[in-house]
Amino acid sequence: MEPITLTTGRLCLRPFSPSDAEEVYAACQDPDIQRWTVVPSPYERGHAQGWVTELSARNWRDDVEYAFAVRLGPDGPLVASVGVHVRGPGGYEIGYWAAREHRGRGYVTEAVLGVARWLFTEVGAGRLEWRAATGNAASRAVAEKAGFRIEGTLRAALDLRGTLRDCWVGGLLPSDLGLPSRLPYLPAVSGGA
Repeated sequence: MEPITLTTGRLCLRPFSPSDAEEVYAACQDPDIQRWTVVPSPYERGHAQGWVTELSARNWRDDVEYAFAVRLGPDGPLVASVGVHVRGPGGYEIGYWAAREHRGRGYVTEAVLGVARWLFTEVGAGRLEWRAATGNAASRAVAEKAGFRIEGTLRAALDLRGTLRDCWVGGLLPSDLGLPSRLPYLPAVSGGA
């Protein structure tokens, strides 16, 4: 897919570029980001440099992940990262982190909603999935504020640095945001077989 820039009321979401390396490195020194996400731990400058110069761009080209640097306006500071992993035809999973000094202001929720609307209206996604290790209350709060319905706990479904962890899973549908779906949806009937 060709990289794209999205905007919301306060934010500019654009593909990562080499100029983002120092801010990514600084943000990923946060022990909570290393604890709850799949970034390497310890997180070194080389990890940030490789991510912003090559890996992120290659993932866009290969249609495996669409990663956005979330900034306060086009020239503002890096406040978060939002990534969409392509899981197969029509299957997408979203993940995110926020820089410690920018938490609690609704930036990640706003960015997640911007990306979700793009996926549903421009990419044709029928469902967006969110997963987080059980106990990651901050990630769950963002997902719930963005409209995800928590659907359960999956046992041993998340590999964090070689250890399988239980994870929460939630789903967001176009109709949850008042958007049309590219395919009809027939939900399960309560009490039915």
